[in-house]
Amino acid sequence: MSELITAQGLSVRHGDTEVLHGIDFTISPGEIVTVVGPNGSGKSTLVRALIGLEPAARGAVARKPGLKIGYVPQKLHIDASLPMTVRRFLSLPKRVSDARAGAALERTGVPHLGARQIARLSGGQFQRVLLARALLIEPDILILDEPTQGLDQPGTAGFYKLIEEVRAETGAAVLMVSHDLHVVMSASDRVICLNGHVCCQGTPKVVSEAPEYRALFGMGTQGAFALYQHDHDHGDEHSDHATCHHDPEHDSEHDHEHAHV
Repeated sequence: MSELITAQGLSVRHGDTEVLHGIDFTISPGEIVTVVGPNGSGKSTLVRALIGLEPAARGAVARKPGLKIGYVPQKLHIDASLPMTVRRFLSLPKRVSDARAGAALERTGVPHLGARQIARLSGGQFQRVLLARALLIEPDILILDEPTQGLDQPGTAGFYKLIEEVRAETGAAVLMVSHDLHVVMSASDRVICLNGHVCCQGTPKVVSEAPEYRALFGMGTQGAFALYQHDHDHGDEHSDHATCHHDPEHDSEHDHEHAHV
């Protein structure tokens, strides 16, 4: 298979609740795909199902044989009283050399943090350390679940710029879950708008103009899309049309609420 990950007719249940319904999804080598959606729309559940941490109630997920996944979770709680340096953290669960650890920290912009205690890192520093750890396996795909949650706007913009640089240098595909609509559109080749099902997907420009997207997020991000067109015009590289689906049976209570971004 040429695609790294493919899902067909994927549905996921949490108890009696169907969280995801009829998801068709692919990600190809080298592309940056971002999943957006309101709170409770199933974004994190989708990511966990794609990497095998959530079982499918129906449908199937296929991953390319030997696929190496670098995963940066939404939250990782480390006991503040636990003495652990960044360097030691990078060697969990498998020891890596000082040279490789140093190179990974250099690549993510925090080469000076090796001796720092994990508990003393800022939110932005910790996310960069998590990314460095994910890069150590030389992944085919980086999967990041709301990696900038809690960061300020400059920190968020800097982190997404770093992701674009990593993709350009390593060729790794990137799958991100994000609520940072004002930034994430400019860093994506393709956007999937999720609300229990795939509402629409396509290039950032066409998704931003889709009525299904605007029903969820309103009209407040148009300035960001104008910036996207100016700075990231890829011509005809991708489809000019969003694929949109309205599924009234699975509209959630969030369908007409605006996301908080």
